[in-house]
Order: sequence, then C-alpha cells, then structure tokens
Amino acid sequence: MVVVSKSPVHSVLYLIITFFTIAGHYVLLNAEFLFIVHIIVYAGAIMVLFLYVIMMLNLNIETEPHKSTMLKFAATICAGLLLVVLVGSLKGTETLAVNAVSDPDLGSVQRLGKVMFDEFLLPFEISSVLLLAAMVGAVMLGKSEKANDIL
Repeated sequence: MVVVSKSPVHSVLYLIITFFTIAGHYVLLNAEFLFIVHIIVYAGAIMVLFLYVIMMLNLNIETEPHKSTMLKFAATICAGLLLVVLVGSLKGTETLAVNAVSDPDLGSVQRLGKVMFDEFLLPFEISSVLLLAAMVGAVMLGKSEKANDIL
C-alpha cells in the first residue's frame, strides 16, 4: 500500500504501519531493545517528520507537472533492470536455517545494559560527550545575532 497509494500522506501512514509490523518481528525474535528503539526512532520521529514535511509541501494533483510518456517508459525499463539485478544476485544464495536461540535472555534490555556499562563504558561516555557538544553547537548556530549581543 505504501507504493500503490495515490496520496503521499496515506503512503507515509502505511509506512508507519509497516514499521510497527517490523517492530513486531523484533519482539518475536526476543529483542525488546530493538523493538523500543525502532518504534521511537522510526515510527515516532522520522515518520512524523516525513508526514510533517509532506503536509507542509501541500502537493496537489493540479500543480504537479505531468510526466512525458518517454520518461515513464524509461522509469519502467530502469525498474525492470533493477528487478533483473536483484533476482540475479539472489539466485546463487541458499536459504538459511534459523537455529533456535539457546539463551532466552539474549536480546533483553538488562543484558544489553550490562554489556554496555561493563565492557563499553568509555566509548559510551565519549559518544555522549560528542552528542552534547553537537547539541550545544546546534544551539549556538541557531541563535540570532541579537541574542549574541545580549549575552
């Protein structure tokens, strides 16, 4: 429905539903952290941003330029060639058998937190300081000149 939908707003809403179903697969794979991050980042932040941009663009059928028949034909040929390349690249692969996970606590948030704060504490703290510096830099770039004169 994402591809077939005529309205870009409906297409984004269908994409949000698709992201929720992908997040459901993370739950089935016992990866709760990936489930939560996927919901927050993709379905929450990025898709809302896409929806906001599409609504701000105010796309109307009347104002959309009409595509020539030659351009549509070229797009169809390119899509067909892409399909041939994808089928050719997957032709030699063999199906993978998914082994049952022997550790049921493998994808849990508790185990991820323990590994992150035991083995990767220094890189985690360095990345947090880097993100803090980027946030301060973005605020400083976003301030107006009048605000700089006051300070």
